[in-house]
Amino acid sequence: MSLSIRLTQVMPLWRLAFRPLFLFGVLFSLLAMLAWGGFWHGTLLIEPVGGMLWWHQHEMLFGFVAAIVSGFLLTAVQNWTGQPSIKGWPLLGLVAVWLVGRLLLAFPDALGSPAPWLIALVDLAFLPLVALVMARLVIRVKQWRNLIFLPVLSLLVIANALMHWGLNRADGELVRQGAYLAVLLFGMLMVILGGRVIPFFTSLRLKRQKPAPLPALERLAISSVAALIGIELLAVVGLALPGVVVAVVALTAGVANFWRLARWEGWRTWGEPLLWGLHGSYGFVALGFILFGFAALGLLPASLGIHALTVGGMGTMILAMISRVSLGHTGRPIETLPGIGLALGLMLAAAVSRALIPALLPQVTHWMLSLSILLWCLAYAVFVMLYTKPLLTARVDGKDG
Repeated sequence: MSLSIRLTQVMPLWRLAFRPLFLFGVLFSLLAMLAWGGFWHGTLLIEPVGGMLWWHQHEMLFGFVAAIVSGFLLTAVQNWTGQPSIKGWPLLGLVAVWLVGRLLLAFPDALGSPAPWLIALVDLAFLPLVALVMARLVIRVKQWRNLIFLPVLSLLVIANALMHWGLNRADGELVRQGAYLAVLLFGMLMVILGGRVIPFFTSLRLKRQKPAPLPALERLAISSVAALIGIELLAVVGLALPGVVVAVVALTAGVANFWRLARWEGWRTWGEPLLWGLHGSYGFVALGFILFGFAALGLLPASLGIHALTVGGMGTMILAMISRVSLGHTGRPIETLPGIGLALGLMLAAAVSRALIPALLPQVTHWMLSLSILLWCLAYAVFVMLYTKPLLTARVDGKDG
């Protein structure tokens, strides 16, 4: 009996990537938000690399979101390719790389103050390893359609490197460009994955035919986001385009994705939180692009569009997706557990508090930020209470995974 088989038999946590990466990613987001909330109210709970502002931006993207996205992709690629994905000791090693990166960034002094290049190298290693595992499986079965995720993961590594490089050079603009690039890349993943799963899940639940996609609209919804990413890459190399060009592309992305969302009949899903949570999160993705466009014209702070994408889009879509995936892949019926509807409502309220109310009432921004932190923590605490046991224990149907 191999060591990996023995490990997965003793500890079901290491049977598929979604288990440890969902659980540890969510727990990390709670701790990171509590640390950010303490800092916001004048209490410094940690002294991380780069200071709290850099650490908050970086870790919510490359600590939390990257872990969840990786757990989803490394689990989904097994279904897409029919090939077994990473598990056992190799999975434990991959998660250890992610965890060591988090510890080095949060507690550099306690860990001997390693050189900045070493901290960056450890942190940067995680996503290339995820891309390597995915590439091997996709290429093995020549499933070229799913290679679209590999360039996105590669560009995320570049975005992460930009944030570290900007920190090392004390270049705030470079840090901002790296963070914005990461947000847009995760936005692209939400547009691609959302376009695949939201109409499919909705049609299954409603027992209705899935709306036939409009090819021109699908191309516009995705290509406009890709164009935004391209514009951000040009800015990184010093070729910033005029704000009006950025605004036109961003507004096009927002309108196209709102139109796309409207065709998925989300108004029919109000009785099913796992569905309206997905529709609501996709709405914030589209809204985020629109606010990003207004910011390019100087009409709003860019942080509002960024937080519509991150809190409303990523935070809510992640909660809805991991609540569903964690049930299906542990052999449980896919149904809304008591409290998850409330948690999703709290996440949407957090997005409104962080991205919309400050646009209308800038004078209450401080209190709205505090409220959004509290709502985030409450929402994800519900997930931890409901899903820790399923993620730590074997499938109820006796199957592997």
